[in-house]
Amino acid sequence: AAGAAAHLVALGFSTAVAVLARPGSSLFSWHPLLMALAFSFLMTEALLIFSPETSLLRNFSRKVKVRVHWALQLLALLCALLGLGLIAYNKHLNGKAHFVTWHGLTGLLTVLYAGGQCAGGLLLLYPKLMKNWTLAKLKLYHATSGLVGYLLGCASLMLGMCSLWFTASVTGVSWYLAMLCPLLTSLVIMNQVSNAYLYRKRSQH
Repeated sequence: AAGAAAHLVALGFSTAVAVLARPGSSLFSWHPLLMALAFSFLMTEALLIFSPETSLLRNFSRKVKVRVHWALQLLALLCALLGLGLIAYNKHLNGKAHFVTWHGLTGLLTVLYAGGQCAGGLLLLYPKLMKNWTLAKLKLYHATSGLVGYLLGCASLMLGMCSLWFTASVTGVSWYLAMLCPLLTSLVIMNQVSNAYLYRKRSQH
């Protein structure tokens, strides 16, 4: 049930941000849409692909899941880079300082981390590049570091919901419900990674 809710929340939250931002109404309007797509929808779906209970591709082979995971993560990174570039350019046009808020700093760190994580994913596609590492160890480190990156992305989204732009339009119960969206998906992804890698590794000792 929680996994199914995560799918709905990821899609619903991104759709709500799109409606709120009205993409095309201003240069800034593309920033929240692209970041919501990257870290709420695409990245969540990329990770849920490996869920044994709620994966939309659970009847497909592991190889297919890995390829789709990589494609979704690459799309998420491209959206994040474009969103970062647009907000930086928008601030430049308006003479505003860059990366002076917790949201801005966390967002920058998240995008950089996502880039590094995607680069690390290449090692799983081509494990022969790391001859001294076993495939199992590469999977473990990629999954756990990916979880950290995902949590950073959710934290950045939550900090964005504390911005003047968001709080001017979303107030009261609606604001709290919006804040619950990345919290819910974070808990689902944390549980999935823990069950698949961390708990299994502890049980082997």
